[in-house]
Order: sequence, then structure tokens, then C-alpha cells
Amino acid sequence: MADKSLKRETTIDACQELAKLVTRHTDGKGNGIHSTAIAQLEFMRESTAPTALRAVYEPTLCIIVQGKKETLLSKETYHYGAAQYIVVTVDLPLSGNIVEATPDKPYLCFKLSLDATGLWNIIDQLQRSPDKKESSVRGLFVSDANAPLIECATRLTRLLDTPEDIPFLAPMMIREIYYRLLMSDQNEAVWQIATSGSYMQRIAEVIKQIKAEFTKPLSMDDLAKQARMSSATFHRHFKAVTSMSPLQYQKQLRLLEARRLMLAENADATYAAYQVGYESPSQFSREYSRMFGAPPMKDVERLRVA
Repeated sequence: MADKSLKRETTIDACQELAKLVTRHTDGKGNGIHSTAIAQLEFMRESTAPTALRAVYEPTLCIIVQGKKETLLSKETYHYGAAQYIVVTVDLPLSGNIVEATPDKPYLCFKLSLDATGLWNIIDQLQRSPDKKESSVRGLFVSDANAPLIECATRLTRLLDTPEDIPFLAPMMIREIYYRLLMSDQNEAVWQIATSGSYMQRIAEVIKQIKAEFTKPLSMDDLAKQARMSSATFHRHFKAVTSMSPLQYQKQLRLLEARRLMLAENADATYAAYQVGYESPSQFSREYSRMFGAPPMKDVERLRVA
């Protein structure tokens, strides 16, 4: 127990060092997601709570270095804070809420995109033989970080101060982060996304197809055939990975894109509805209200004021 407490204290200390670096690299840039000179690396900063967020997340590692957040996947809520991380292994529509952040101590997140090829190269070298029958696992998980993972993220962040070193050293440090994820306690989802023919990888391929053609009607038989599964098996595995059915997944994509059209391109609700594949504006308005808590134009006005 004492050993576990000591390890936790070491991780917290390492996280505070990373928080100082992320703070320095986001100071004066405002709230939101900030890109860096390292292509796969972004930082997130938010100084007010509560702050609601909605987006489609691609495969990503997010280490929380300061503050607290909750993420909703369908009807499941995940809570996490400093010195914890969340991994998304397939494209997922998520809603989130920053629950702890102030101007003096903002919410800070280290965000690194995950590349299946890079993960697979490590798996190929590890040569792990499966010790149990594969089962579908959720494409999102939260875990406690350990000091080696935080320290590697810190070294990667420090490279931003020596940009000439980035092309040579960043790939090695990202590879180390991938390795530590693959060797973590909750590694099954990370292994599966990079393993050819796994249930998760097959579902991920279908998800990309749905995303590419989200305005078109879905054919469950065609999607199941693409996944090389029977219709019943496909539906079961899709829900196990995403926590929703293919139709629910498509609906969330459509509504998120409609919201973007109204907010960024000043589209009216009827135009946005037709653009994302709805045939009935009234159905669009009902489903939009259920997802965002207000009718389309009222929601957009609220966002613009905020």
C-alpha cells in the first residue's frame, strides 16, 4: 500500500512538471486546442468550468495534466483528472464537460494522435501470442498514468524548445509512448486497433465508411459484409466497441455536422437538415433537440453568445 502511494506521489510530481510546460506553451493563446510543431501533438487549455464540448474524436491519447473532465459516450460517463489519461481507439462522437478549471489554474491536456501503423510496428517486434479468446472491447478507456509515461510526454514536450531536434527525436519518443500504452494494464483496446483482422479493426474500417458517407442511408447487410461478419454478429460487436448501434452512430455524425453548418456557415435549420441526409426537417428538429437540449437555431444562438 505504501509502495502504491509512493508511486502515485511520483506520478503527481511528474504531472506537475508537464503542466508547467503545457502552461508555458499555451499562455496567451486563449482557450481551445492548440497545435504544435510536432504534427501528432496538440495541447488543450480551458479556463472556465463548466464548459461543454462535442466532437468526433479520432484515435487519440489524452493525458490530463491539470483540472478535471467528464466524457459521455452514448449513455456512459467517464470521469478523470490530473495524472490520468483517456485513450480513444476508434473514431467516436463524444460529448464532454470540463468540470474543474479556473483562469489561474486552467484545465490542461496533452493530446497525442495514435497511428495504427506505428503501434503495429511495435506489436510486430513484441511478438505477443494471444493468451485468451479475442472479445470486443470498448473503443475508449480511462486509466491512471504512471511516472514513465508522464516523463516521456514531458521529454516530447520539451522538444518544442529545440525545434531542430524534432525530426530526429520526436518519432523515438512517440514510439516509447506507444510502447507504454501497449504494456499498460488496460492495453487490450490498443492491441486490437493495431492487430490485423481483430474485431475492433474491422469495426474501425466500417466506422470510416459510415463517416465518409454519413448522409446516405445505411445498409446493415453491406456493412456486415464489409466487416466479414453476419448481421447479428456485426451489430453486437459494433455496439460493444462504440456503445451505440450503427444508426445511432450515423445520427450523431449527422447532427454534429448540421450544428457545424449552422454555426460556421450561417445555414438555416432546414438547409442543414437536408445537407446531412434528413428528409424531414421536423424529425431533424426533434432529434437535434434531444441531442443538444434545445431546438437548432436556439442552440446555435446560445453557442454564439457563449
